[in-house]
Amino acid sequence: MTMTKEPLAATAATAGGAHEAPAKLPKLSIFGYGAGDAANNLAFTTATMFLLVYYTDVAGISAAAAGTLLLVVRIFDAFSDVLAGRVVDKTYHKKLGKFRPFIMFGSVPLLLLSVATFSIPQIGQSGMLLWAYVSYALLGLAYSFVNIPYGSLAGAMTQVSSERAKLASARTIGAVAVGSFLGIFIAPLMKGGADLQMLFTTLTIVFAVVGTGLYMFTVFTTRERVVREVANVSVKQSLATLKGNKPLLLLCISSFLFLTGQLALSTIQIYYFRDVLHSLPLYAVMSIINIFLTFGIAAILPRLVASFGKKKLYIVGSSLMAAGGLVVFFAPANLVPVAFTGVMICQLGLAMANMLVWALEADTVEYGEWKTGIRTEGITYALFSFTRKTGQAVGGALAAYALAWGGYASGGGEQTEHALLGIRAGSGLLPMAFAILALLVMIAYPLTDAKHKEIVTAITARRAERLAAARIAAAEGTDNGTADGSPAAGTTSTKP
Repeated sequence: MTMTKEPLAATAATAGGAHEAPAKLPKLSIFGYGAGDAANNLAFTTATMFLLVYYTDVAGISAAAAGTLLLVVRIFDAFSDVLAGRVVDKTYHKKLGKFRPFIMFGSVPLLLLSVATFSIPQIGQSGMLLWAYVSYALLGLAYSFVNIPYGSLAGAMTQVSSERAKLASARTIGAVAVGSFLGIFIAPLMKGGADLQMLFTTLTIVFAVVGTGLYMFTVFTTRERVVREVANVSVKQSLATLKGNKPLLLLCISSFLFLTGQLALSTIQIYYFRDVLHSLPLYAVMSIINIFLTFGIAAILPRLVASFGKKKLYIVGSSLMAAGGLVVFFAPANLVPVAFTGVMICQLGLAMANMLVWALEADTVEYGEWKTGIRTEGITYALFSFTRKTGQAVGGALAAYALAWGGYASGGGEQTEHALLGIRAGSGLLPMAFAILALLVMIAYPLTDAKHKEIVTAITARRAERLAAARIAAAEGTDNGTADGSPAAGTTSTKP
């Protein structure tokens, strides 16, 4: 793809025309954006839900070795996000914009690497472990170069809070649709001792085909509508927008903590249903209920945001996750309805917070632009994603270490009481503790919806002033005898 640089005056002139962001997004664009996260999660959720099970029960890798693998590779993946953010910020495609080219050309390699990650050949313990490290690291790298542009795209589609809430809801629905499919139809097959290699290989190949179609649908139904005065952002400009962005810093810290608890929960949850409650079919029931929860929250989220604000609702979601984790840890195994209620309280909190966090991140882009005059969706989203990926690395590793601490027997056989305690700790105590820490950090978050609205108004006014000045300068240049606005012969060019 051909990348071009655009001067400020040309970009500003374009900004005043058809690319000005409308108040409302077309429904097809919202639906198309949601399809992109469905495609993302064909690779991402499959890995977060089943990769530890695949490593321990199919490939035969020990829980401790698998935990270290998840920690190391996901931290590498987090740094890949920063690299991807810089590449995105400094590139621009004249027809497709900054973000959609990466989705278009990066989707197929990403989905094929998902197939390779779940297709470890029997080449000895060392060879299998090496394959696991390399394939998962490459999957993470490819995911960064698709997900960073995808996540950044929302902030470029609209600056209206209620419309961003719709986009956040759409991507959450897409993600939950995939997660629910995996939970309803695939998780019940994760029985101890079952031969699952063919299942995972077939599943990921099918996902590669479906995911490619979903990504292309996103590319051709979405558009970047927000004005961009600087198409190619330098490293200095990127760092300037991050410096002093307190809302972004606090959101990153809170999200790191929340994701640590969430990944611990999602990584070990299948063990909780199978080995603690002895009710693996309930995993499918949870997934079905998740669909209704997600659609219900998505339907009312814009109104909730308008009434209470994103910050307060995020704190409520974190509180629900903490309360659910407490119930999950202490509920006796024979009181399955009580334990299941705790699980669903966790899921309700997760759904609410995960919808809101994307809209919150987009708001921090405007804060950085307000401070510096430069809009840098790529590096802002990359830093945010970096901290989330680090949280995922820590959470997934802590879940695996909880299994190892308890003495989990690989292969899915009968487990000791201490092993069951380790599973309870990973699926209950860890989510509870990190959700509490996340909400405490979020209490200090300063960028309310009212403040964000003021910032957008200020940015728009400032942009209009610069555009008017550019037009006056162009007109004066034409009056001086040149068609392109350059000084006429005998005149002196001066910089403002």
